[in-house]
Parts: sequence; C-alpha cells; structure tokens
Amino acid sequence: MPAPLMQQLELAASLLGSIAAEHRHVIVTAESLTGGLVSAAITSVAGSSAWFDRGFVTYATPSKTELLDVDPEVIEREGVVSEAVAKAMARGALARSRATLAVALTGVAGPSGGTPEKPVGTVCIGWGELTPDGDIVTVARTIHVPGSRETVRQAAGIVALQGLMAYMGGTNPRLMPCEY
Repeated sequence: MPAPLMQQLELAASLLGSIAAEHRHVIVTAESLTGGLVSAAITSVAGSSAWFDRGFVTYATPSKTELLDVDPEVIEREGVVSEAVAKAMARGALARSRATLAVALTGVAGPSGGTPEKPVGTVCIGWGELTPDGDIVTVARTIHVPGSRETVRQAAGIVALQGLMAYMGGTNPRLMPCEY
C-alpha cells in the first residue's frame, strides 16, 4: 500500500534536496492552490537553506500580478487556472529571486469553484529554469487529480517536485510519467 500523500510529498522534498545540491541548483516556488504547502515540505528538510531560496504564496488573483508580474491580460485571456499563468508565475518567481529553478502551481482544489472547462482537481504546474545565458525557459502541464481538497493539493505538490527532479535529470516535466 502506498504511503499517505503527505509522506510522499515530504519524501519527494527530501529527494529533491539531494538532487538540487548535487546539481548546484537553487529552488523558488510560486504557489496558489497549494498555499505554501510545497514550500513547507521543502523547508521541513534539514539543510534546505542551501538549495531553497524562497516561496511566493500568490493565492488571490491580484497577488500574481503584484508579486510575480503576471500580465493581467494573460489572466483575462487564458484564465487564472492555465498553463500560461503557471509559466508566467514561474518566470516571475525566477526574476524575483536568486534561484535557478522554479515551480509554480495554480488550480482548483475544491470542493467548489470548478467549471465544466476546469473542474475541481484541475491543476496547472509550471517549471522554469534560469539558463547560464540569463534567459528564462518555462514549460507547463495540466493534471487532473480526483479526491478531496487536501488530496488535490498534496498530489499537486508531489507532481510539482517530481517535475523539478525530472528537469534536473534532463527530462521535460511535460513528458514525465504521471498518474494524474
């Protein structure tokens, strides 16, 4: 039987720390639906200050523009729960930190707030990398997590951290296996 999701999230954070330190990456998070859950899992790892710079919690839509410079027109055109916004959040987090890798999450945790196009459990995750040339490259994917609000948030966090590890291993997180 698999470990509870929160234990899996903490294990993923611990593994991320080992890989980030090995690859000399520094991580930043930008979280909406997870509300700091991913940052909390990361900072529960002893020594994480060596590879984690900071976390932005941009739960309310205006905070994404205010703190991460997400273009309001992108939010209006694509919706706040979109790959475009997740990528913009990752880009903004990298631009406002000393990190080399970012992960950003936006979605509908539930139990309400979903729409037919973006039902409860829809999560968009963006990953970003600051290249040696100073450019920021981003990718994103959308997952659909069934279950309770906490299940959605915890599973999204696991996929987000797995994506960072895939990225450091040379795999595009859009292409990594995912059960959601």
